[in-house]
Amino acid sequence: MNFNTSEGVMILFDFIVNIAIFSMLVSTPLVIRSFIHQTPIKYFSLWASLYAGVVSVILVILSIKQQGYAYDIRYAPVILVFAYFGPIPGVITGLFSLLTRLVSGGNWAPAILGWMINMMILCVVHKIMSRSSQSRKIGSLFMAYVAGYLVTILSFRILLNEPLFHLQYVLFVMLGVILGGLLIESNDRLLRINKQNKYMEATLEKSESKYKLIANHTSDLIMVIDQNHTVSYFSPSHELVLGYEYHELEGNLLCMLVHPKDLEIFHQTIAMMVGGQEGYSLEVRLKHKEGHWKEFESRCQPVKDSSYVIVISRDISDRKKAEEILLQSEKLSIVGELAAGIAHEIRNPLTTIKGFLQVYKEGNYSRKHNDLLLSELERIEAITSEFLSLAKPQLSQLTVTNLRELVEYTIEILSPEALLKNIEIQLSCEATSFPITGEKNQLKQMLLNIIKNAMESMPDGGEIQICLRKDGECHGVIAVQDYGCGIPEELLPKLGEPFYSLKEKGTGLGLMICKKIIKQHEGDITYSSKMNEGTLVEIRLPLLQA
Repeated sequence: MNFNTSEGVMILFDFIVNIAIFSMLVSTPLVIRSFIHQTPIKYFSLWASLYAGVVSVILVILSIKQQGYAYDIRYAPVILVFAYFGPIPGVITGLFSLLTRLVSGGNWAPAILGWMINMMILCVVHKIMSRSSQSRKIGSLFMAYVAGYLVTILSFRILLNEPLFHLQYVLFVMLGVILGGLLIESNDRLLRINKQNKYMEATLEKSESKYKLIANHTSDLIMVIDQNHTVSYFSPSHELVLGYEYHELEGNLLCMLVHPKDLEIFHQTIAMMVGGQEGYSLEVRLKHKEGHWKEFESRCQPVKDSSYVIVISRDISDRKKAEEILLQSEKLSIVGELAAGIAHEIRNPLTTIKGFLQVYKEGNYSRKHNDLLLSELERIEAITSEFLSLAKPQLSQLTVTNLRELVEYTIEILSPEALLKNIEIQLSCEATSFPITGEKNQLKQMLLNIIKNAMESMPDGGEIQICLRKDGECHGVIAVQDYGCGIPEELLPKLGEPFYSLKEKGTGLGLMICKKIIKQHEGDITYSSKMNEGTLVEIRLPLLQA
């Protein structure tokens, strides 16, 4: 069979037309499918096989005829249906192509036998390759078709002297299978990507609506700050807490809100965290629209791989005032409880003074008597001065002091009450100096609370052992051991909570204030206790380094 140049051009043109029409027929349902709602269609594989059968009919009608020979790619949709939907839909599509072939041309015997051989081989290969990827499955099915085609032409000795014809035919079908497979795979991939994107969009929208709901209805202040300290987002709670509307704050620098004395440390904190990983907490004062300042506890958290920092602030102004009131009331409570012991302590020097006054009255006195009187008066003055220093409010002032002296002072203050209750307080120290930086009055109040709790746990008297030791070079430990009623182990974690007390008339505020004072001094407190055996309280505070 010899084709001239014009015939070759016509065949190539017909090839292109067939491939173009086949591509359009494959793409049309895929495009339509992408625009409709993705709900499962009942008997979808059956409908797909029927549509593919119609496509094969059209391809047979458009077959290329040259010098009595016909080229068509009717087996391309058959192979694709086998690959994507299985043997039954594939056989249905193959029946369409066979019937159309029988109607359009002669030579029924090779057409029918070739069809049967191809269907059997394709079914077997599909079963073998059922768990393979689609590309491998399509390739294997095509090679099976080629094998069936070769068996058919060899069995009926069809154009054995024209191998070019058969090669062109096989290549024509192969091109159709490749284009059809690429169109289906690319469309499926796009559908999967589109489905994933829609799912992600829905998830993000749902998540965003949740966070927006939280941000819009929380009383905490939420700000997003960049490395230039410009605020790009203010939560609506700023209007409720600080009185500013959003347009008044948008795009403004943070310096308009932060107290001048807090501004430097705030800027340093933001600069330190930009691009970092760890968050940081600090207390800062923010300006209300009416001009007064409110105290906030702010948690700053850097956004990963960006220059932004999220700042969440909670108004603690009322809490600060309440803590201050509690601190003062606890002081006064302690003073009231100490009053009986101090009155007893003052009574002793007054008895001495009274006796010497009687001696004076009788005229039998000497210089030695004057010294004793002055000594007793000075003792009374010292006791009343210390008593007043506990009762009146004191300004917070950090000073360097010796922790041992504070403990000894506290024991001396409590010794009259301990004497009345038949309690002996013993102190042991591993060293003479425990230098610490702190607020003396607060530390005194903390020690008074702890030791008084130990005394109250022993209503029948007993012994309290106080040990002062060093924990390494950086910390000092005050251990207060009593042998009183003890505390149930399951209740130990609750110690320090406000209004939780084991005493009948206790408020639980004493330990809470102690815990806060220790925290302010960067220390910690631990408890261990056994019922009817006593309680050990250990206070760990940082020492001043030389």
